[in-house]
Amino acid sequence: MVEVRVQSLGLDPSSNTPVVILREVEGERVLPIWIGPGEASSIAMELASMKFSRPLTHDLIVSVIGGLGGTLERVLITRVLDNTFYAELIVQRDGDVVSIDARPSDSIAVALRTEARIFAQEDLLHKTSIEVTDEEEAASGEGEEESPPGMDAEELKEHLRKLHPEDFGRFTP
Repeated sequence: MVEVRVQSLGLDPSSNTPVVILREVEGERVLPIWIGPGEASSIAMELASMKFSRPLTHDLIVSVIGGLGGTLERVLITRVLDNTFYAELIVQRDGDVVSIDARPSDSIAVALRTEARIFAQEDLLHKTSIEVTDEEEAASGEGEEESPPGMDAEELKEHLRKLHPEDFGRFTP
């Protein structure tokens, strides 16, 4: 597993779909995951440190985990199957560790709220990532998770190879 962090949140102009871009903590590879607008708003609000007087869904999840005496240890993005990404919330409680199946977007939103570390399976970074060079990095400012609609696996790989982080528009909730 490779530790990743949220690099940015954008809008894929070709599909008008929000995309969360995860980047290796100790490297240059990025992993884009297309997500729903609700989850994108939740992630964007947490990245912007926006707080509400009443808990939103991902805040509620954090409260439930804590209320049951658990802590979110980490998030694992484990695989992609039929263009759908899968993740697990790893919760520790009273010395026991529980793995909870979850969508990556929800997992990321909860991890950001608890400052839990996020990890992606190494082969996901090899299969679906795009490389970011220092030049590209300097030039840049900054439902279920699926690939853009209508793409098979090979088309997705080619699409991702051609993308740069600056190709994604800014997502605003």
